[in-house]
Amino acid sequence: MAALPLSNQYSLCAPRLVDVSILKSPKFRTQNLAFQSYQHLHSRHSCKPLLGLSRSLPNSCPGKNWRSFKSLCTAKDTTVQTNEDETESDDLEETETDSDTLTIKSLLQLYKQSILSKDDTTSSDIEAALYDLEKEKNKLLEKVTSLLADSSSGKERYIRLQADFDNYRKRSENERLNVRSNAQGEVIESLLPMVDNFERAKQQLKLETEQEKKIDASYQGIYKQFVEIMRSLRVAVVPTIGKPFDPSVHEAIAREESKEFNEGVVIEEFRRGFVLGERLLRPAMVKVSAGPGPGSGSGRPKSSSDGVSSTEQPQTANL
Repeated sequence: MAALPLSNQYSLCAPRLVDVSILKSPKFRTQNLAFQSYQHLHSRHSCKPLLGLSRSLPNSCPGKNWRSFKSLCTAKDTTVQTNEDETESDDLEETETDSDTLTIKSLLQLYKQSILSKDDTTSSDIEAALYDLEKEKNKLLEKVTSLLADSSSGKERYIRLQADFDNYRKRSENERLNVRSNAQGEVIESLLPMVDNFERAKQQLKLETEQEKKIDASYQGIYKQFVEIMRSLRVAVVPTIGKPFDPSVHEAIAREESKEFNEGVVIEEFRRGFVLGERLLRPAMVKVSAGPGPGSGSGRPKSSSDGVSSTEQPQTANL
């Protein structure tokens, strides 16, 4: 075993002769007091004189006492820790850890040995330990089952919330589009009487002077621009003449026998109807045929604009 130097003047294996001046130094008196305190605590051990002191240290120290002595000397003087001391400390810690940890396999092995040796006390203790482990395992299984159920329930709630959110988003988008369409429809519907006035003015005005023609051209330019805006907003004209009467888009104001159209067919239009997309802005006022005619739709359809050339047709006819 390597010598452990306690200071520059002596060691445990080959102590040097102590100088008288060293005995009088404060450092020596501190170490002497430490040795005396250690000897007082362990006076039952056999000792041999060391360094010519009146008190001596034990000759052989167990591992625990040796570590206490080493820490005591370290507090008073600088010591060098060897690799052997580190190895001894690590081995002791590993042994304590192994002794505190018993696996189920080792418990079963001990239980088997206690049964063979008829050691009822040991077997009872092991049975109690195994019972506790079984209870712990059951508790953990219940906890895992509960967590799995919560996880599954959480996934289902997440899926439902996601579906509800998608439905809410679609519903909100539809409501937004409906609000926008309603607003557009209300504005356009309020402007439809102006369209009727432009069309009636164009059919009834008789332009005589050049100045009147210029004024009419400027008004018709405004009307044409308005019709283009209506077309860009998806405003369309309700088809009437020659079509079967549809109460959802037609408003019948007269019924007349006709030789040219079958019963229930629109034969004349009094006021144009308009739709915005799928929404009806205004139904068309029409006259409906009351009886079958011999021509059965082969004749020329009548309209309120009969006698007017194609160039004089209303601008909304192209919607």
